[in-house]
Amino acid sequence: MNRTILTMSRLRHTSILVAALAVISAIPTHAQDQGPMAPPPKFEVNRIPSVPHPGPPPIPVQEMVRKFAANEDAMKKAYANYNFTQTIRIEDLSDPGGKLTVTGESYTKPDGQRYWRVTKPVNSDLKSTDFSMDDIHSIASLPEFVLTTEEIGNYNFLYAGQDKLDELTTYVFQVKPKQLNRTQRFFDGAIWIDDHDLTIVKMYGKFVSELAGTGTKLPFSMFETYRENFQEKYWLPTYTNSDDFQSGPDNDQLHLRLVIHATDFKLNTSPAAAAPDTAGQEKTPPGPPK
Repeated sequence: MNRTILTMSRLRHTSILVAALAVISAIPTHAQDQGPMAPPPKFEVNRIPSVPHPGPPPIPVQEMVRKFAANEDAMKKAYANYNFTQTIRIEDLSDPGGKLTVTGESYTKPDGQRYWRVTKPVNSDLKSTDFSMDDIHSIASLPEFVLTTEEIGNYNFLYAGQDKLDELTTYVFQVKPKQLNRTQRFFDGAIWIDDHDLTIVKMYGKFVSELAGTGTKLPFSMFETYRENFQEKYWLPTYTNSDDFQSGPDNDQLHLRLVIHATDFKLNTSPAAAAPDTAGQEKTPPGPPK
């Protein structure tokens, strides 16, 4: 009896061994020749510092700031001598969505003030939000912010390294106001400086003060502005965009996108012949947020 149990046990063991060998023999030879599995790669955590440390720029920071501020002085004067068409588009990317488009003309009159007037009817199919013409006039002035020689004393500039913008090589600076007050709004963000002309070609940031909020009921707070080269001398702001959110009528979040595009720049050779007054349409934009 015991011998029979032992024999059956050995047969069972032999059967298991044969089956195991059959499985092993079915594995391709190259898989058996790989040897022991290599240990998994070491996992490393690379922490991104909140303050960049790119090393010193090729030009001393103070010299670069002084030069781009001087270029901003010249740009501001040149910008005032241009009349141009400006299209403002606000899109609601939420459901049910919609879009508002306004086209106007921005120009400077003999009094030195810049004016903006509607040249095409407002076209809107926004369903969950609306914007007044006062809102539109406020939006129309946003790309005019400049960092002139008069303004740079209000800011700290931190070199953040180099970046490629299409065909341009740029120096990037973090820009922070030295202190805030209640009567003026300051730029807080980053600027991109062309390495050839040492002039600002892009800005991204917001406007801040001691007072809470953005100083406007508009939902947009972070603005990205690109500039284009004119006369191979001046880089003028031509394109601004912003993505932000606003509470809808049912307390839902509306995803809104703003685009401001300036085109058809023309030198205002005869200021007295600037665009005529149009009752109820012409208005002086409030200028950069303060």
